[in-house]
Amino acid sequence: MGFSIWQLAIVLGIVILLFGTKKLRNIGGDMGSAINSFKKAMKDGEKEADKGLDSKLESKEGDVIDAEVTKKEKDSA
Repeated sequence: MGFSIWQLAIVLGIVILLFGTKKLRNIGGDMGSAINSFKKAMKDGEKEADKGLDSKLESKEGDVIDAEVTKKEKDSA
């Protein structure tokens, strides 16, 4: 069940009458700037995460231990 163009026009007209065009423009601008800020924060977060991974992947002297694991068998006598 969808909305016809006339129903949408009536709802839009009522919203404009209630809030006014200036307030709707301000709300739209605020939402746009909030979305841009969110996208920027996501990009900054990805860059921070990449820097963290790069620093963890760098090998430092003494961090790697070579070892061999062997299984000790019990003497049954």
